[in-house]
Amino acid sequence: MSQNKILKIEKELLDEFELFGDDWEAKYNYIIELGKTLPAMPNQYKTDDYLIKGCQSRVWLKADKENNLLHFMADSDALIPKGIIALLLKLVNHQSADEILNYDFGIINKIGLQQHLSPTRANGLVSMINSIKQYAKAQ
Repeated sequence: MSQNKILKIEKELLDEFELFGDDWEAKYNYIIELGKTLPAMPNQYKTDDYLIKGCQSRVWLKADKENNLLHFMADSDALIPKGIIALLLKLVNHQSADEILNYDFGIINKIGLQQHLSPTRANGLVSMINSIKQYAKAQ
């Protein structure tokens, strides 16, 4: 059931990205704006324990489980990675571990994000997705 919720959020995000056509500057600005919507992450979690390995920038991710749902918090010291993690969390936050593990993160290819990132940022994106899935597997 919630898988449908993830796909519904994905569809809403795809619709928003379609508004920008092929204008990647506008898409990057939208991603940066998404990053600004992330709730502040307490400094106590901005440690190596929560640092995503493989990101060029520093990106922290933490998850807690409540009522069978995973609740994520994240932050980054750079605008684009912060926006990317915000985009990913928009999809998976408040979802069950199974639903997250069954989601293919197809939105990345559908909006063409990976092709428009530098190789190091693209690797960071993969590391972010892997970290989200690791939290889900641990539940």
